[in-house]
Amino acid sequence: MSASVSSHLRPDLAVIAAHIEPGTRVLDVGCGDGALMAALLGRGCDVRGIEIDGALVETCVARGLSVVQGDADRDLVDYPDHGFDYAVLSQTLQTAERPDLMLSELVRAGRRAFVSFPNFAYWRMRWALLRYGRMPVTRHLPVSWYATQNIHHVTVHDFEALARELGLAIERRWFFTDARELGPGGANWRAEFAVFEVSGGSGAPA
Repeated sequence: MSASVSSHLRPDLAVIAAHIEPGTRVLDVGCGDGALMAALLGRGCDVRGIEIDGALVETCVARGLSVVQGDADRDLVDYPDHGFDYAVLSQTLQTAERPDLMLSELVRAGRRAFVSFPNFAYWRMRWALLRYGRMPVTRHLPVSWYATQNIHHVTVHDFEALARELGLAIERRWFFTDARELGPGGANWRAEFAVFEVSGGSGAPA
């Protein structure tokens, strides 16, 4: 990825931005403060965002970004089939009420989708749980179990299995620890977080 893209973005957002074609239509679901949207606008993309946090929506609008306040668990169904070239879900899947339904809606709205998430099978989390017997608090998951928005703890293997169940094609995948990209070997225990590019789909599960 180019330094101009990666220098000011979180590693997962940087790799997503670097692999979205300039000039395409993009839907950023759970867009946060709009960092990815701003980077993609700089590459000539037509970017729309949806965000549940009203304060973050105000931040995005103040930056001149096209963002609406909405709940992705319910509002993705309102977007047309393949209305976007890409749909992005960064660090949000684990907060969804039904990650399977959200992922299905994502690939319906976008011809391709990028999904990033913290890997709950990361070895430091396994070790902390084994050693202390308590839900881990880490740099990427800094909130205690009773206050976290993460309600579905997903691993690399879990996501790959869900993609198979939904009939999705995994086009590309990236794995990171800190800001360092890892090879695919042993990613389920070595990676702190993951990014997947997926396409296709046979419909949402019942």
